[in-house]
Amino acid sequence: MDSNTQNPYTTPLHDKVDTVSEAVPAYKPEEYYTYADYITWDDDKRWELINGIAYAMSAPTSRHQEILGELYYQLRGFLKGKPCKVYVAPFDVRLNADTKDDTVLQPDVLVICDREKITKAGSVGAPDLVIEILSPSTAIHDKVVKLNLYKQHGVREYWIVDPDSKTVSTHILDNDRYYVSAYAETDTPQVHVLEGCTINLAEVFSEE
Repeated sequence: MDSNTQNPYTTPLHDKVDTVSEAVPAYKPEEYYTYADYITWDDDKRWELINGIAYAMSAPTSRHQEILGELYYQLRGFLKGKPCKVYVAPFDVRLNADTKDDTVLQPDVLVICDREKITKAGSVGAPDLVIEILSPSTAIHDKVVKLNLYKQHGVREYWIVDPDSKTVSTHILDNDRYYVSAYAETDTPQVHVLEGCTINLAEVFSEE
């Protein structure tokens, strides 16, 4: 991948034929990939597959990682001794493994309550909770493309965290629709798929 590329979601793999064909011997001229191709690629580079198109992912910022770490810390503490498991990226989520197997995402944070979905390589099927942390280059992607994918494949709860505005929007799935609520830095929203779990956003957005 071109090292000057900043946007991890506007650089399809097939636009980087020369670079990718060296790293990915299984490159196919028809520009369509499945999980079988994905697992052959260079482990030093992060990719996501969306409907058969591969997208390169750039390294997260320090602020992104601070927020991710606090979200994981709070969820991990709540889930200790409970059946659900929390994971952070890089962690492969194969949303349509039972059909085309051409969509593999790496959510920033996710919770899975059905242990049968968890494999050594990641997960098969929709997580119960997904959290994505926005960056300027991924905002539209997370708010539109991923939101629709998560809704389509039955992710019961989807959070979008905005580090700049220090806000969170939660999307709760009901009858194939997401119902949205917005929260500010001083709020403590409930995680609907985890009864009794709340997230302290003041701690999440703290810069101390």
